[in-house]
Amino acid sequence: MTEAVEAFRAKLPPEVRSAIDRLRAIAVAAHPGLSEGIKWNAPSFALGGEDRITLGISPKGRVRVVLHRGAKTRKVEDLRFADPEGLAAWPAADRAVLTFDDEAEIIAKGPALHALFAAWLAATS
Repeated sequence: MTEAVEAFRAKLPPEVRSAIDRLRAIAVAAHPGLSEGIKWNAPSFALGGEDRITLGISPKGRVRVVLHRGAKTRKVEDLRFADPEGLAAWPAADRAVLTFDDEAEIIAKGPALHALFAAWLAATS
């Protein structure tokens, strides 16, 4: 964990920090090659230098995950990805958003989240 990630975590209320940490653990377990840092004022996981999973707090105070392919728009014709559990909202063909009320919801969906993160990372690497 980097100092920047530690500083981000230190500002969070304990229950939010716990939920974010649970998602961080799921992301790390989904792919051994991820690197973590702060991007867009939130913990972000990159693969090969390209950001793929960003965590944060939604405007309504829920814990949020954004699955993406970095800051630049990319062609979606080459992206083959499915969300069989329907866990995410897809505001764009190559960007998904997941929101959670609390850590208990994340724990309940843990195996499906791990599978979703792993599939996303495989499809976008």
